[in-house]
Amino acid sequence: MRRSIRYEIFGSAVGILLAFAVTDAFAAAGAKPKMSGDVEITDHDSKVFRPGPTYENEKYDPEAQRQIYGGKRPIDTPRPLLEIGRSIYTEGPFRDGSTALGQKNIFDPSLAIYGEWRTAVAFNDNGAVEKGLVATRLDLDVDLKLTATERIHALFRPLDQGGKFTRYEFAGDDREQGDLVVDGNLQTLFFEGDIGSIVAGIKDEYVSFDLPISGGLMPLFFQNGVWFDDAFIGGAFAIPSLNSPMLDISNMDITFFGGVDKVTTPAITDDQGNLADHNLNIFGIALYAEANQGYWEGGFGRVDGTGDFDDNSYNSLTLAFSKRYRNWFSNSTRVVWTFGQEEGPRGGQQTADGFMLLSENSLITHLPSTLVPYFNAWVGLDRPQPLADDTGLLKNTGINFETDALTGFPRLDDTGHNTFGAALGVQYLFSLDQQIIVEVATAQIIGDANEIGRAARDDQYGFQIRYQRPFAKGWIVRADAMYGALKGLDDLAGVRLEFRRKF
Repeated sequence: MRRSIRYEIFGSAVGILLAFAVTDAFAAAGAKPKMSGDVEITDHDSKVFRPGPTYENEKYDPEAQRQIYGGKRPIDTPRPLLEIGRSIYTEGPFRDGSTALGQKNIFDPSLAIYGEWRTAVAFNDNGAVEKGLVATRLDLDVDLKLTATERIHALFRPLDQGGKFTRYEFAGDDREQGDLVVDGNLQTLFFEGDIGSIVAGIKDEYVSFDLPISGGLMPLFFQNGVWFDDAFIGGAFAIPSLNSPMLDISNMDITFFGGVDKVTTPAITDDQGNLADHNLNIFGIALYAEANQGYWEGGFGRVDGTGDFDDNSYNSLTLAFSKRYRNWFSNSTRVVWTFGQEEGPRGGQQTADGFMLLSENSLITHLPSTLVPYFNAWVGLDRPQPLADDTGLLKNTGINFETDALTGFPRLDDTGHNTFGAALGVQYLFSLDQQIIVEVATAQIIGDANEIGRAARDDQYGFQIRYQRPFAKGWIVRADAMYGALKGLDDLAGVRLEFRRKF
């Protein structure tokens, strides 16, 4: 043992002497180490240095060192199912990549497969239909990273198709017992990258612009999913990082997008009443700007129908502003205007014409990260619609207006058509290790009762409570219970327990 220690000390001393010898040799020869052309060597000035602190009389306390960083400790996070090449979110040093795409755009391919598996048991009373069931859903993301800015991404959902999930119905009317739903189709498959980085690699010199692009069967998500949340065949590009001192804009991005297939909107359905995902084109522009001590979002888009849907085309215009006021109140105000549709599907009444004003509010409490009371409200005139989505404009207004995308959990009317209403609730996150939400909500009709689609026929009231927490590495359990009182219709009720495995 002592001999090993002596050898280590001797080896370290030799290494230090060799380092000094090499440095002196470079200095004597007048050679400079290899470095970037815009870097210069400065003369050494001992006056700018001072001795480091010494702790000879202090005992090392590892707990005190952790408290410097807020007592944070490493978290053993779940890893993807498969990782080939450089792993996701790991520390260096990293291997050298290839210069096949140029010195300025290093090619370092890696493949990762990750996602989540959801299974829930629920008893849902949707008024006309009651069912008790167990349903499961699997989301598989396949990510092929090529460079620091280019990748190819795909999403598979092999256990559901067309809104139906692999399930076993154990109670209720006309139950189907077991139903294995298998789908090998791609949900998304797209390329995204940056033209600036690609050009820099080809020319072997840095360029002064960034031009992010994407294309394929690709998802887009604007305004927290309220205005746009859909995957379609098309493309998009953005002009990022703009600013204007005159207009008080510190940062602004402009995105242009267009698509030719797989576009869905609640406003246009096929002969069976299902959302149409064919013969619809889409194009538009979305803008983000940090200005006026807040955050602006705006957009204009058009759903352009062809063939049987030629007269169902419509335009959508939106504007939103988010800001925190005096460190006690946060607000996002959104407006959506849908216009330009000649007639509804199959020659019926218009389904995309109207205006919505949506206000999302939360209080900043003495526990700003964990205790969040909120109050969201809206007014919807006629039939406003998202530009592209498979749900209504109110899906984020409150938990009473969202379903679970798995068991068909009941919800209040999420369209906002000819209604006004609100959701009042409180969210508590404890020590950021669990969540509970309690909410009451209502949708009040304006004028006569609606007769189109799934919009509210009359006033609705809802109460819901949700609780979820992780209980093991990669595992989350969630429980929901809701009750909805619908004037003039059967009431709604649902209870569910879900287990979610993330990987």
